[in-house]
Amino acid sequence: MLVKGEAFVTKLILLFVFDKMECPLSENTVIDMCCSSNDWISYMDCKPLLNKLIDEGFIYNVAEYGEALYSITPEGRYCLAEFYVKIPSSQRESIAEFVKNNKQRYRKKQECVADYRMNKDSTYSVYLKINDVSQPLLELRFNVPNRQIAKNIYKKWEEKAGNLYALIYDNLID
Repeated sequence: MLVKGEAFVTKLILLFVFDKMECPLSENTVIDMCCSSNDWISYMDCKPLLNKLIDEGFIYNVAEYGEALYSITPEGRYCLAEFYVKIPSSQRESIAEFVKNNKQRYRKKQECVADYRMNKDSTYSVYLKINDVSQPLLELRFNVPNRQIAKNIYKKWEEKAGNLYALIYDNLID
């Protein structure tokens, strides 16, 4: 566990990530960015510190429906601005570079969600969703005969979601 000073710097790191991403983030995205893809924060410390930042009013849940998406508050930005220099410059540079190179990938990953599950009759249900910040834009569920088809749909969803949404929208508007 973190000692008091380390916890403060780690909270600042989380606020810096939210600030640099410039979009709401899910808990899973924050954990992936900060713990799995990088060693900015330990996994065991990340979730409790996220909860503390929420309790302290530095981040808040912006999503009305579905998975919680968090964003930095004005108070969080003020705190970050006041104590920005407490984050080691090498770490700030690392975070800024990572965000610059991966921002679009993480945004797309959060916007286009897919999952599949086996049904009692051995068929599979594939769940597909395109999220907006405040609500789902599109939700689809397919029943398919086998796992391989479910897996193929799952893999293609992120790449094809935008085109499929446009096609459905255009066809329904006509």
